[in-house]
Amino acid sequence: MLRVSGVVRVPGDKSISHRALLITAIAGGEARVRGILPSADVHATARVLRALGIPVPSLSDDLVLRSDGLTALRTPSEPLDCGNSGTTTRLMAGVVAGRAGVTATFAGDASLSRRPMQRIARPLTQMGATFAFERGDGLPMQVTGAALQGIDWRSEHASAQVKSAILLAAVSSGVEAKVHEPTRSRDHTERMLSACGATVEVLPDGARVRAGATLRAVDVQVPADPSSAAFFVALAALAHGGELVLPDVCLNPTRTGGFDILQRMGVSLRVDDERVVGGETIGTLVVSPASLVATQVRGDEVARAIDELPLVACVAARAHGETRITEASELRVKESDRIAAVVANLRAIGVDAEELPDGLVVRGSDRPLAGRVITHGDHRLAMAFGVLGAVPGNAITIDDPDCVDVSFPGFWETLARATGAAPSVATEPVASSPGASGRRLVVAIDGPAASGKSSTAQWVAKRLGIRHVDSGAFYRALTALGLRSGVEPEAWTAEHLLAAAGRVTLGLTERSVVPLVDGERHEEELRGAAVTAQVSRVAALPSVRAWVNERVREAGASTEVVVDGRDIGTAVFPDAPLKIFMVADQWERARRRLVQRLGRKPTDGEIAVETEELVARDARDATQSRPDPAAITIDTTSLTQEEQVERIVALAEAVRAR
Repeated sequence: MLRVSGVVRVPGDKSISHRALLITAIAGGEARVRGILPSADVHATARVLRALGIPVPSLSDDLVLRSDGLTALRTPSEPLDCGNSGTTTRLMAGVVAGRAGVTATFAGDASLSRRPMQRIARPLTQMGATFAFERGDGLPMQVTGAALQGIDWRSEHASAQVKSAILLAAVSSGVEAKVHEPTRSRDHTERMLSACGATVEVLPDGARVRAGATLRAVDVQVPADPSSAAFFVALAALAHGGELVLPDVCLNPTRTGGFDILQRMGVSLRVDDERVVGGETIGTLVVSPASLVATQVRGDEVARAIDELPLVACVAARAHGETRITEASELRVKESDRIAAVVANLRAIGVDAEELPDGLVVRGSDRPLAGRVITHGDHRLAMAFGVLGAVPGNAITIDDPDCVDVSFPGFWETLARATGAAPSVATEPVASSPGASGRRLVVAIDGPAASGKSSTAQWVAKRLGIRHVDSGAFYRALTALGLRSGVEPEAWTAEHLLAAAGRVTLGLTERSVVPLVDGERHEEELRGAAVTAQVSRVAALPSVRAWVNERVREAGASTEVVVDGRDIGTAVFPDAPLKIFMVADQWERARRRLVQRLGRKPTDGEIAVETEELVARDARDATQSRPDPAAITIDTTSLTQEEQVERIVALAEAVRAR
């Protein structure tokens, strides 16, 4: 039985800690900052400010920061190391963008380097700054500041970081900015800018900062982080007895969505000693165990609980019923793809969970949970599953326990104290190896025509260090032999084609399993126009499909593989440990197909014709190309290929860990 007790003082709020340093630094003057979070992310902000010319002292619970303000900013001699902190990157990019004569290159770790930065580059470029990317949409990113012009920007996503970057750029350059959002995001930047003398107006759908603000540094008391507090609210809810008290927690209404959701699930929570300090509402939370029920999370509530949603999913694993989180696609571009990673890890420890394009579904139970959690360096995943692992009877291993230092140094010790004993979660990394369970890793990828299976599968195989099998290549090999026979394609029968099948054997390259015809690859012939024109005729023959399926099974028996094609997860590898079904909007599939075929951007008319053909083909294939019930469906319509690959690799790594 799990019993909790005591007073838990969680660290200072990370969002406010970032802004306390940054806004105090650009305001100029002298200010006292107390209760700052000394985490890796906040250290990154301090490090970047120092590199830009602001003498930030060593972080401590009570520090004094003296600065000459914006005039002190200079071009750094080296790239700015932002570590894993998206807040540091995006907010400081806004400040640099507004300073003419300052150029800085932002860099970070592997996780941060994959996070999208065009969402800030677009509005800041429109204001007059210059951005340059070494590759794609992520870091490294060079920002060259300028005398900016004002902006009235409408964001596609509710993002406090994007909004803050624009507002800070405007303040940095002395111009006006309006930001409109689909739903309300965190408003810590607006509150602190206002406290420091800027004229900030709260709009019905966003915020506006007036031109010509003269900032002045003010003292800041950083309240306890509600996102960190949420882990212990969840711990108390999962317990069988006792009570936890969490003092001085930030209760900013843009940050309490997680508490609201947990209370709706049945968590017993009350607020004592509520008051306003430095423009932020704070209070003491008192939490006790409860009987948990499933819930629905969507709409505006998502933005107010974006960091707590992985935790909600873990709590849902112990709630009665089915919890559904939707309209949360922003989770895919956090420190990890949190939708894919949460679902993969829940399934890895025995929870019935399902991935949605914009969220997830969790079906709760009381059965013991056990397995290894792959965090991808994401601190919130580590803590969420750590709380679930503290429940007696569960045996959960966290692969990278130290990643919690990003936001909550000392989390594991605090968790142990709250439960009165060391938590049952294992906090030592466990080595893993492919096939450790005795079964070879097979990733089966199905989907309709032009859903992107083959190219994505090849990339996934490369990332996992295993071989790719293109089942379609075996159909092409038989088609090539049919053409060589001299018999007209209209007269081909399965018996005729399979009579030559003995000439096709498996070939293993470093990264592929390929068909060899008479011992040779013949890649150019197999991909040529003549074979392409007839291969669908061959693939339609049931006995030929059975022959190809058997060759693909042989490949999976000889080596670890990623396989794409038709019926891979149903007929070919029904016991595959990971099954993916890729789908996409028919218009988008038609567009992709034409780009590949024509080598140029197709017209809308061409896409419309191709779409009609795909609709007809989908109808023909409907009885033969259905997803396996155990397959994870991934809608690729709005995903880049890199995003598709990242999601499947994360799922495969979780399977490997099992």
